[in-house]
Amino acid sequence: MANYTPARLVKQIDSQVQRVLRSTDWDEVNERGRKAVAQLRQDLADARIYAADYELSEMRDERLDNAKKAKKHLEQVRRQILRASEFDVFGPIDVAHLTAQIDQLIGDLK
Repeated sequence: MANYTPARLVKQIDSQVQRVLRSTDWDEVNERGRKAVAQLRQDLADARIYAADYELSEMRDERLDNAKKAKKHLEQVRRQILRASEFDVFGPIDVAHLTAQIDQLIGDLK
């Protein structure tokens, strides 16, 4: 993962999440599960924005602020994935894989 930028990694995580969501039978997911997925999508979009801003930041303070915001949204993404898994949107393997990637990305944002 060292050759990837934070924005590219967030995009990769987003692609993996979208692949799982496309294969979900939404008739089987209750309202709380759908809300978790809606929040997950929003947090992923926000994380992508702040990760891109992080890379484009020229000033150190701006870079640190964007890293902090991106981390906050990535932590929310992790929580929403776990929450959605309670409604069988994500399986245990998806949760483990995505969580590991998110944790690595959070650690890379400095």
